[in-house]
Amino acid sequence: MMVKRIGGIIGWVGTALVLAAVAIRFLRPEWDRVAYWSAWAGLVCVLAYTLTQWRDIVNAFRRRQARLGTLTAASIAIVLGILVAINWLGTRQSKRWDLTKAGQFTLADQTTNVLRKLDAPLQIRVFEKSQEMQRFKDRLAEYAGASNRVSVEYVDPDLKPTLARQYQVQSYGTVVLEYKGRTERVVGDSEQDLTNGIIKVVSGEKKTIYFTQGHGERDPQSSERSGYNTIKNALERENYGVSRVALAQTGAVPDDATALVVAGPTSDLLEPEVAAIKAYLGKGGKLLLLVDPPESSKAAPMPGVEGLAKAWGMRLGRDIIVDASGLGQLIGSSWDTPVAVSYPGHPITERFDTLTAFPLARSVSTDSPGDDGATAQPIVETGQRSWAETDLDSVADKAGPKLDEAKGDRRGPIAVGAAVSRTGHAPENAAEGAKAPETRVVVMGDSDFAANMAVNVSGNRDFFMNVVGWLTQQENLIAIRPKEPGESRLTLTNDQARRIGWFGLLLLPAAIFALGVHVWWRRR
Repeated sequence: MMVKRIGGIIGWVGTALVLAAVAIRFLRPEWDRVAYWSAWAGLVCVLAYTLTQWRDIVNAFRRRQARLGTLTAASIAIVLGILVAINWLGTRQSKRWDLTKAGQFTLADQTTNVLRKLDAPLQIRVFEKSQEMQRFKDRLAEYAGASNRVSVEYVDPDLKPTLARQYQVQSYGTVVLEYKGRTERVVGDSEQDLTNGIIKVVSGEKKTIYFTQGHGERDPQSSERSGYNTIKNALERENYGVSRVALAQTGAVPDDATALVVAGPTSDLLEPEVAAIKAYLGKGGKLLLLVDPPESSKAAPMPGVEGLAKAWGMRLGRDIIVDASGLGQLIGSSWDTPVAVSYPGHPITERFDTLTAFPLARSVSTDSPGDDGATAQPIVETGQRSWAETDLDSVADKAGPKLDEAKGDRRGPIAVGAAVSRTGHAPENAAEGAKAPETRVVVMGDSDFAANMAVNVSGNRDFFMNVVGWLTQQENLIAIRPKEPGESRLTLTNDQARRIGWFGLLLLPAAIFALGVHVWWRRR
């Protein structure tokens, strides 16, 4: 009896110690060590009590009610153990499913590509009201998870006005990005805004893209169907400067040109302009030629433009690509819009698997080397059910073009674009260890795909931006870019809406009532 009494006292002491440990953890977290040892001491006391009462415990478990209670307790313990295990795994494994149509809760390839290639810490400070901060936390948690170099701080400018004044914050919802001593400010929480801000602060110096003018080329300032205003805005969002240049007036490509674009000329370049471009390429310049097919068989050739492409191992075909696969119907077009869904291996199209469409395109062949042995590589090709039509006048016929290999037509796949790069020699006055300049040239047999009327078709915009990223040697920008959240609407006719209404008001309640009557009748 004395042992049981002592055991009972030890049991109550153990219970008190465990409860005290729990209370200390919640009320006095700084006494963590006290709570730790109190919990262990309590558990030892409870175990000692159990050993002194082992006979009574065994007899109690022999009763039927005790066995049922034990089974219930064990079931509860198992369920609790499963829940604890799930929560434990959840804290260590981050797995999410994004069911939105545009993938607005999943970082785009471009975002993850830029974040993973950071070579210095990126500090993100969000200045927003505390009650509105969650919209940024949901988004930026993905950014921080994509790179261990990203750190995020959330600041309420009303609580810390000095810090807000230091970073020149003028409005709520401002995100300040700091990288290698550079600062960029973004207002907004969309992935497109945040990623473009990171690109700007990471790239630092703005790179300038020049579009030639004077020969009917596409105008980057124009918002008409054939203009390039949309692509100009996309370039500026990624920290490019966009300007126009008339080489016939300047006589040379501007010194600050990162890349030169000749987009859709309708007349040939003059000899001095061709000479200026060749001199620019000789110093490690970057050139993008976008040349549409001739309007008819009587159209004058353009030896200046075609000669630039040929010098770098790319030949512009005097033809038009016909696509009989029917894929053009998916985008509301026809055979005159060849569609590409596969791409030869090249850095421009690395991990790029999005459909692109090229209205009225010509072929670009790479079967012969250019000057100094320059060898080009195709970057985009049409499908097997396409061909290069040499009879340009048949395009206007009602019957449409027909494949005739005897007349020089070539079966697909047909290359719509090609690229080449070549490293030159470092200048004599260059510093020791300086890299030799690298010339890069891309030739496309179409300029419509980047115009306002077609640039938003599937992957057209991303493809053009990837080309520019490769030309300007910013490979970290070559990826699928963030998409704007879109709306998914269900359009119903009056008759369809009426049927759905009757289904909810009559048919569904009637079915439930009939099921209830059936169950009642079976039981009766």
